[in-house]
Amino acid sequence: MHQSRIVITGIGLTSPNGNTLEEYRQNLLEGVARIQLIDMRYMGQVPAGVCDFDPKKYQSRKELRVGTRAGSIAIYSAREAIANSGIDFENFDKSRIGVYIGTTEHGNVETENEVYNISKFDYDTKFWTHHHNPRTVANNPAGEITINTGITGPHYTIGAACAAGNAGLIQALQMLRLGEVDFALAGGVSESIQSFGIFAGFKSQGALGSHPIDVNKTSRPFDKSRNGIVVSEGGCIYSLERLEDAQARGATILAEIIGYRINSDASDYVLPNPERQAECMQQALAVAGIEAAEVDIVNTHATSTPMGDIQEIKAIREVFGDSPTTYVNNTKSYIGHCMGAAGALELAGNLPSFQDNIIHPTINVDELDPECALPNLVINEPRKVDAVKVILNNSFGMLGINSALILRKFED
Repeated sequence: MHQSRIVITGIGLTSPNGNTLEEYRQNLLEGVARIQLIDMRYMGQVPAGVCDFDPKKYQSRKELRVGTRAGSIAIYSAREAIANSGIDFENFDKSRIGVYIGTTEHGNVETENEVYNISKFDYDTKFWTHHHNPRTVANNPAGEITINTGITGPHYTIGAACAAGNAGLIQALQMLRLGEVDFALAGGVSESIQSFGIFAGFKSQGALGSHPIDVNKTSRPFDKSRNGIVVSEGGCIYSLERLEDAQARGATILAEIIGYRINSDASDYVLPNPERQAECMQQALAVAGIEAAEVDIVNTHATSTPMGDIQEIKAIREVFGDSPTTYVNNTKSYIGHCMGAAGALELAGNLPSFQDNIIHPTINVDELDPECALPNLVINEPRKVDAVKVILNNSFGMLGINSALILRKFED
């Protein structure tokens, strides 16, 4: 059966170190991280990745009052993706646009904040906001996009833990191939820094990162002294189309999605399973119809936890061996862990490599952990190569959900 080729024609994002792809990419190449200390109730100061975008660019004060932080991140990223795509949005049939947004923690953030607020009034529920229910339903970030933009096609969020950004893109690809929509907005968002529970949870697991001197070095995947995650917020949304539709309107094509896979460890709530991760990558390669050696960049999920990084490197070794043409990098060393937005944001940081043939490094590696060593691990300095034609993006999550997404430089 013929399957339509699916391409990316626009990107919109906000991250802790950039609010456009250009700014974000420049900071990745220059080694600029913008992690900061924030005050978290009951815990004092904690490292976090905070986005500094202007929500009023696309929302009124009333909309901001009624909506959520995740919704604002989603609207900003979606509107930027629409603008970047160059589509005639005003005249496009809005019933043929789908919105598929990956997320992790949405809902509990709003409830937690409301409980805290009414605790100041002896838990009198008359102080409980009447906006609570629409704020907490799981489809909120995607739904806020449709209200803001007038899109009347399908919208929902995909709960896939920290693999959710990749899952959003995969869902959009499938719906475009099924002919359910003609244009899709897809990716991931996270409002995680609004939640005390997320920080406390990682703290209780011994997985909340710290650094004795420099907060910007808190997230340090593969470094021997790494000690945990930096919780971050962020968003990245792409516009996706069938190739023939994009070409018909003369769109600039940024990349083509050629392979994907989602699978499950079925073994542990938290500890990753390298065998299943390896299978996920191998199955994505099979869907793409390419060999491992054809992949130029593997962007790792590695979160800066001692065991998680080692497990993923084991999986990468299993799949790629000592491939001399496959380079490995990491983006969380700059922006921390953006949870539901992680996969989508990290992919965006690597897509410009198709044009400039430069691989951004993993930063903050002062002493490489021998158990994380790979021949072509790009650390601390960018690497210029002859060509980048294929990128594999790993994104994994709790309860053992794994995702791998493969993109190719578009060549007609």
